[in-house]
Amino acid sequence: MTDWVSASGGKELPLISPPISRDQVEDTIQPFAPIWQQWDATLVDVLLSDRDIRKSIDAGDLGIEPFDPELIQPSSVDVRMDRYFRVFNNSKYTHIDPKLNQDELTSLVEVEDGDAFVLHPGEFVLASTLEKFTLPAHLAGRLEGKSSLGRLGLLTHSTAGFIDPGFSGYITLELSNVANLPITLWPGMKVGQLALFQMSSPAETPYGSGKLGSKYQGQRGPTPSKAYLNFPNG
Repeated sequence: MTDWVSASGGKELPLISPPISRDQVEDTIQPFAPIWQQWDATLVDVLLSDRDIRKSIDAGDLGIEPFDPELIQPSSVDVRMDRYFRVFNNSKYTHIDPKLNQDELTSLVEVEDGDAFVLHPGEFVLASTLEKFTLPAHLAGRLEGKSSLGRLGLLTHSTAGFIDPGFSGYITLELSNVANLPITLWPGMKVGQLALFQMSSPAETPYGSGKLGSKYQGQRGPTPSKAYLNFPNG
């Protein structure tokens, strides 16, 4: 038999389940308490704070070269732009094929002292961080753009925002201008921020390990795609 309860407007609604007491609720969730406590212990301080970033650098776990203490933010490290860019040669190929090693797809451009690189609307270019980062096996990173530049229409990365534990090298930036006006990119300017995450345990096989075939380990400057290595006989 269905029980009914009064609702607003004089209506009556079916009571699907009878109400339960607080003691019944606590008895139900009590067996899960140890699991939740274990999760809490694992998830505490996953994102490194400024003080933990400094500790990691001082201990020699996290390498940043050149390092400027002023770059440390509350929960990230600012990254600056280098003077080298890779522009796409649109006349060399009819299309981009990730399966092929199209070594003439991009050309390296160096900006002279005091000059800027101009990124026009709709254009895409590869750039690089001024800093070299070396991550230990227990830290992973995530590169994000600067809010102030994003509000001008500059996207700092397309998809490659994740930095694996064990990575060592300069981070390649994937810059796009989605604004309606050209954007000037100045070498040395702050272009992004790297957040660092403490892993639940050190990676068993960090990036750069021989059997992984880590394509971008040790990269310097804006490094073109090596997607062709993901294909058989690549």
